[in-house]
Amino acid sequence: MSLKLKNRVQSIDIFRAVTMFLMIFVNDIEGIPGVPGWIQHAGEQTDGLGLADIVFPAFLFIVGLSIPHAIQGRLQRGQSKGKITGYIISRSLILIFIGFMHANMETYSDSAPIPLTWWEIQVTLSFFLIWIDYPRHTSKILVYILRGAGVALLIAMCALYKGGTPAAPTWLHFSWWGILGLIGWAYLLCALIYLYSDGHLLVLVSAWVLFLLFNLDFHFGWLNFLNGTQNYLGLAGNGAMQAFTSSGLVISCMYDWFMRNKQPKLIWVALIMLSLILFNMGFIVRYFSGGISKANDTPSWVMICTAINILAYGVFMFFMDMKRKENWFSLIKPAGTSTLTCYLLPFLFYPLYQMTNIGYPNWATHGIGGLIKCLLFAFLMVWMAGVLERKHIKLKI
Repeated sequence: MSLKLKNRVQSIDIFRAVTMFLMIFVNDIEGIPGVPGWIQHAGEQTDGLGLADIVFPAFLFIVGLSIPHAIQGRLQRGQSKGKITGYIISRSLILIFIGFMHANMETYSDSAPIPLTWWEIQVTLSFFLIWIDYPRHTSKILVYILRGAGVALLIAMCALYKGGTPAAPTWLHFSWWGILGLIGWAYLLCALIYLYSDGHLLVLVSAWVLFLLFNLDFHFGWLNFLNGTQNYLGLAGNGAMQAFTSSGLVISCMYDWFMRNKQPKLIWVALIMLSLILFNMGFIVRYFSGGISKANDTPSWVMICTAINILAYGVFMFFMDMKRKENWFSLIKPAGTSTLTCYLLPFLFYPLYQMTNIGYPNWATHGIGGLIKCLLFAFLMVWMAGVLERKHIKLKI
């Protein structure tokens, strides 16, 4: 396993920042009439791709890009594989749990003891209290008090949860893993594969191909006997999420391999060739496995989005790591360094805004005006994450 990987790479941080910014933007624009269709998600029955359909795959790809750097940093600090394994599992479980809670927000009942707005605010505040990366100079007693308050608040909100309908009420239950839950599952499996393969490129490529094949076979119907059990195999998303993350792993380690062998120019050949292969494969299987569809995790969607991610990373790598143009994205950089904070801030803003009963001006509710409003909102969330980061309020798991 190479020990030359840098702990932080500008291209990855900036790629993550742009992706997080776009994730906030496309989530906010959902349901606004009169905006260009190519920005939004393609319909569930549509054979096509919108900007919103590319954002989540890009984030999973970036998770894969980041795994080698994070694990190498821990190995360089002398941590054992056992300790790193514990870190990977705990981090994954936290992401899965937060995703599970977010999924339950979607089925929250109007007849619950407290309104959804209050419940959402309290749950999000508990996440902050528990998982803030408290500065080292903070008193341990204060940290224990704040984290204990967060745990108590979270337990109370779990106890008060009520979902379903008045006729068929439910408590916290599984419907789907949520965005963060899917990321957690993909991270868990891919990080463990990287750690215990010692970053061996052949093993990582084999894992990537295996996830692609699993996704293909699932849609062709050959693995129907696994229906309903793939989640227990860590393959939530029918292998698609792991395929995106493992592709990032492969690209990150491939780049390191070319650099160690003093063949930096060949990385561009590899990126272009892989993208061309994946684009062609994606359009070929499009006609046999449900078209291009994010809603159905189709192989065509997986392959085409992976090709786009690879090319996009090549662009970021060229301008950020080689041309040193980080200042181009300085305005949204906090989205790449305080990513989880940035993701969770809207879960505070939306319910607080709904409680004020202040409506948006008419021009901001549709069309170009709505588009501008969503862009401004994304900038606002990133700016707030930056302010909190400077005040040492940053979520870290």
